[in-house]
Amino acid sequence: MTGLPERIQQTVHEWAARADEDFRLARHALAMQADCPYRLVAYHAQQCAEKYLKAYLVLRGIDFPFTHSISRLLELCPTDTAWGASLYEADALTRYAIVARYPGPGTDVSAEHARAAVEIASRVREVLRQALAAEGVTL
Repeated sequence: MTGLPERIQQTVHEWAARADEDFRLARHALAMQADCPYRLVAYHAQQCAEKYLKAYLVLRGIDFPFTHSISRLLELCPTDTAWGASLYEADALTRYAIVARYPGPGTDVSAEHARAAVEIASRVREVLRQALAAEGVTL
């Protein structure tokens, strides 16, 4: 990560490491044979995407609010990125930041939706890891 201040490098690494933990947990839980907590799978998929976006914003020196909104984080990303528009489907994950944590109507997550959430998180992760690498970050 040539030319990046050590503090920025460390913070980007911390966000990416936590995003990867969420991703691994979501994939592992999805592979459960019985009693898979699909709502938690979707939650951790959302967290993966959110944290990778925040890692990129840290790298670019862009302040971000305390939010779980994927669309809001994407709006904060510079418009000169070649990948920004390709990730707008990731906003579908935003709902899982809340519904997965609290009981109530509409909080169930199906196996199909959980799988889709992990697929979207996987794409976000891949795109952001490539974007970070293109700017000199080695993860």
